Amino acid sequence: MADSISLSPENEALLTHQCLVKKDLLHAPGPDFLDRCFVPGSRSAQVLRSLGAIYGHGRLGGTGYVSILPVDQGIEHTAGSAFGPNPMYFDPENILRLAVEGGCNAVATTFGTFGTVARKYAHKIPFLVKINHNELLTYPNKFDQIMFGSVRQAWEMGATAVGATVYFGSAESNRQITEVTAAFEEAHALGLATVLWCYTRNNAFKTTEKDFHVAADLTGQANHLGVTMGADIIKQKLPENNGGFSTLKFGKTFPAMYDSLSTDHPIDLTRYQVLNCYAGRIGLINSGGESHGATDREEAIRTAIINKRAGGQGLISGRKAFQRPFAEGVALLNAIQDVYLDGRITLA
Repeated sequence: MADSISLSPENEALLTHQCLVKKDLLHAPGPDFLDRCFVPGSRSAQVLRSLGAIYGHGRLGGTGYVSILPVDQGIEHTAGSAFGPNPMYFDPENILRLAVEGGCNAVATTFGTFGTVARKYAHKIPFLVKINHNELLTYPNKFDQIMFGSVRQAWEMGATAVGATVYFGSAESNRQITEVTAAFEEAHALGLATVLWCYTRNNAFKTTEKDFHVAADLTGQANHLGVTMGADIIKQKLPENNGGFSTLKFGKTFPAMYDSLSTDHPIDLTRYQVLNCYAGRIGLINSGGESHGATDREEAIRTAIINKRAGGQGLISGRKAFQRPFAEGVALLNAIQDVYLDGRITLA
């Protein structure tokens, strides 16, 4: 167990917030999470073993929380933009080294990365193979995710889990939902766990006043759809606002979505995301976001506190860790993990 971490005044202030949606409604993370939330369901013993490998690994092993290193930006953002700040990560082995030495539960990256070093690391850390991507060589760029390999290929590579993205709201989302749902069914048949990046993408979701791609109501609904598709863990961006449906005037709403179920406080907004993950029966992990340099540590700690106090299950943080010197990346991952090991930081 980590000692209590030192918090900035801004992050310290997050510790006193109490949510409108009471914690008693949630299935909170904990050492018995798999027994409580997965054993009663339809997942096979092989899938449970894969989930157990993830929840049992690294510095957070056995707590019910997860810390995952994701490095798919070489495809999603271009390799030069992703690894230019720290060229050592053009060599994919360093991605695996960072995840191992950083004490992560798992490492999420591409077929290309795992294909070069799988035999050396498959027994050292659970692999989460990202099977689809949005490549940026199509011009003009479009909001699409295409398969870069098969679930069977990931299984043969030693994967513990597969991950995929759906751009909910995009013109191509129906095809993506169908493809990923079928892929997750196959993954479960092979005993693999599944993680879904539940992102929203539509130019209409961004107005001159707000970017509703990070609205609690839109991202919460994306989470709800992701659980239905068979995700064992949901990855979502931290919400920054609310009222996407009501402002853009589409979808179905109810007044409680904007008054008694949430406020404009980041912990309340994130709790609404957790609520849409079937009241926390499926774990919510929030993304760490882009690197801003000197402020990265405090930003990462803030995101982790919000996620944990809301009822989330961890962070999946990449650029803040790998776009800096190796030792600093390890230290940043450890700082995130320390939030989940700190007994002062409790469910709001």
